[in-house]
Amino acid sequence: MRKWALMMAMMQVLAVFAEETLSLEAARSFGLANSRSLAKFNLTLQSTVLEGKAQTYTLLPSLSLGASASISLWNQEGILLPRIEENFNGGLSFGISQKLYDGGKYPVLKAINAITQEITRKEALAEYFAVLDAVDGAYYSVLEAAAAYEATKSALETAALGLSLAEIRFESGMIRSGEYLQALAEKEAKETSCNQAKGVLALSTLKLRSLTGLKEIPSLEGVNFAAYEGLLERLGNLSPAAFEGIYQALWKEALARNPSFTKAGLLSQRAGESLTLAKKDYLPTLSASVSTGLNYTVPQGLELAGGRFSLSGSIPLDFWVIGNKVSQQQLAKESAALDYQNAESALEIDLQAALLDAAAQAGSVRSSRKALEYAAQQVEYVMELYRLSQGSLQALSDAATLLSANQNQLIKAQYGFLRSLAMLRSLGSFETDESLHVLLQGLE
Repeated sequence: MRKWALMMAMMQVLAVFAEETLSLEAARSFGLANSRSLAKFNLTLQSTVLEGKAQTYTLLPSLSLGASASISLWNQEGILLPRIEENFNGGLSFGISQKLYDGGKYPVLKAINAITQEITRKEALAEYFAVLDAVDGAYYSVLEAAAAYEATKSALETAALGLSLAEIRFESGMIRSGEYLQALAEKEAKETSCNQAKGVLALSTLKLRSLTGLKEIPSLEGVNFAAYEGLLERLGNLSPAAFEGIYQALWKEALARNPSFTKAGLLSQRAGESLTLAKKDYLPTLSASVSTGLNYTVPQGLELAGGRFSLSGSIPLDFWVIGNKVSQQQLAKESAALDYQNAESALEIDLQAALLDAAAQAGSVRSSRKALEYAAQQVEYVMELYRLSQGSLQALSDAATLLSANQNQLIKAQYGFLRSLAMLRSLGSFETDESLHVLLQGLE
């Protein structure tokens, strides 16, 4: 996964520099390649594979090779020996031992290791979707902040136009100073809002830089909301029966593939295997060994040492210790079963909440579009009245405020809808966004 992400990121780098734009897919690739947590899970998985190999090696014979050498320098009376080289002794030993029966622990240990590897894979998959969610959220936040910034600039232009008209009317004596001061205050307030929105945009860009590892963020590829029209229409008008149908389809996908839920199931399985392993301590163990070697002395030369075969076994008698361990593992198994039930309940709530949010955001997008259209027409109408000296500055200010509020509502609803889709994708572990969209649109 890590190598694939790095390769994709390198390809995306070339695309970014060639086009000077950053797409969502490119940002995701950068985020995956830049994630240290994913790299750590990759190392953890390699470690569990090595642990599995180590358990397999315990079934193989254990080999040992030893060597020794000695020279006598003086005798018991403390007199140095005249010919030290004749008192040289050397030896070479070789032994082999084999565990014949370990109480049936190996198959259980192998099963535990296999489950542990799968748990690590699920944790890595969960982190994979967490990185995608973080990058998607940061990417959408930049686009949302940029749209909000443009909206504040538009409001500033409206306030500046209102101020210019107020100056003309004030100089001609058509309005009092209070109304002119109100126009000044409106313009300065919009200037403040514009600066604040610019700051939010800078902070959002900084977060995206941190997640992707890019030193500079080029222009972002915008979202084609027209491509979501069918989905917005579908989710924005869900009947109770249609909602239940979509939810059941999503629930089926989540039960089968959600990494956090499947991890809870695997943890429950591992707890059961650990209980079985603890019970194996009641059983005896048996092992055998064979050893031989070579001896060398100056007087006798090289000669073969005798061979030795030994068979050993052990039977545990401290049953109270083993029983206590079994009881602990039994409690751990029951606790894991409760965690599994909690994970199922949490997944059910999260999935329902995400689908409800998607439907609500879809409806908000559709309604806020209409409200924005009416508010824009209202601003044009009031502005024209103000030009003709038939309207008040307060009416223009109220219309501009309503327009700005509706613009912000639409922006929040649009990107809130995209975030809710990202949440549904992660909960169901969909490989692509399109597969989720097909499921949401294809059910009646």
